[in-house]
Amino acid sequence: MSRLGMPVIVLASVFVTASARGQQGVHATIVPQANRVAAPAFQLADASGANKQVTDYRGKVVLLNFWATACGGCKLEIPALIELESEHTSDSFTIVGISMDTSYEGAKSADAAWGVVKPFVADHKLNYPVLMGDAMLITSYKMDKQGRIAATYAGVVDKSDVDANIKKLLAEP
Repeated sequence: MSRLGMPVIVLASVFVTASARGQQGVHATIVPQANRVAAPAFQLADASGANKQVTDYRGKVVLLNFWATACGGCKLEIPALIELESEHTSDSFTIVGISMDTSYEGAKSADAAWGVVKPFVADHKLNYPVLMGDAMLITSYKMDKQGRIAATYAGVVDKSDVDANIKKLLAEP
């Protein structure tokens, strides 16, 4: 199967506690290609209600960022993620934010969560797509260009480490 026919690569998944004092400057080592496991598929709605799935990002390195609006660590890393998205616009890379406000914040429905998430996205000027996650997705998630988990971060990421891993994954055949 050709590279373009494969699912996306997820570079990192991040979801930290509400405390901004949690683990910061987190690094991750890329798992050797032969040892990577397939990442689960998803189908999630964006702010307009359109369903997106992992295969919509095929052929790209994708950093899946699991976050919530009240998560202090999540707020800390947003500027770095915005910069990474801007710095790699010409690459086969994107960040996809997965809001966990339905489970983490206890929103009663996706509509209720979007009522908080949409203003948050606008206020923080996120330059990457955001999807609404659910409790089923609170797992470590990381895939390569063949749809396999390549690395996992848990905590506030170190931007230079993520950038180095993006470049390594983009260079893979």
